[in-house]
Amino acid sequence: MTEILHMLSYHFMQRALIVGVLVSLCAALLGVSLVLKRYSMIGDGLSHVGFGALAIASALHLAPLAVAVPVVVVTAVLLLRLSESSRVKGDAAIALISSSALAIGVISVSVTTGMNTEVSNYMFGSILSLSRSDAVLSVLLSIAVLVLFILFYPRLFAVTFDESFARATGTRAGSYNMLLAVLTAITVVLGMRMMGALLISSLIIFPALSAMRVCRSFRAVILCAAAISVLCFLVGAVASYFLETPTGASIVVANLLCFAGFSLAGMKK
Repeated sequence: MTEILHMLSYHFMQRALIVGVLVSLCAALLGVSLVLKRYSMIGDGLSHVGFGALAIASALHLAPLAVAVPVVVVTAVLLLRLSESSRVKGDAAIALISSSALAIGVISVSVTTGMNTEVSNYMFGSILSLSRSDAVLSVLLSIAVLVLFILFYPRLFAVTFDESFARATGTRAGSYNMLLAVLTAITVVLGMRMMGALLISSLIIFPALSAMRVCRSFRAVILCAAAISVLCFLVGAVASYFLETPTGASIVVANLLCFAGFSLAGMKK
């Protein structure tokens, strides 16, 4: 207990835990809809775009989040448009844009600052990389994402389970798909600072899949996924601090163990 209190005395840990819990909640809530719509890999694609934006911002000495958030939001909208109205569909659109953005980011870094610690943090995540100003912005944006999700929960539920029926009943499915994409984009950028571009998609996918192993209703899956996501984040972050392991990887391992446990529990039902 004393060691836990000592850990919490550090300001960077306080910031990381507050932001991490909020981002984990956002990722879990959005992840359920994304997994059910078979669009879960959008998180991976947007994280690569986020890395490109963060790398360019670092090279130009600009505020990372101020650059990355709008760029990734625009990309999420573009991905949705490509997927709905062109010959480039779903996973192909994600691969096309994400690989291009990653390449641009790597080139930007290589011709300017080189592969320094800050860029490495964007790629693999670091709990130390969250500044006070970033933490404040992350908290505000996370709260905005949670509020919007709760406000539009019935519509998001409708377009998740039966988009055709939702359109037939007058629901503007395109607008709510766009809202889902934008909220996902914001969550991905916020989570990248701790999880890294390579691991942030796991924060979206794992809790939803774990909850689906044992829960049957949409609401139960949502609530269970949120609890799993927050718990795994806290376990991973604390383990990372005491074992001196990478934060993002520790959180993913916690989610993996949780998924294995829930899968076993689901098989026994």
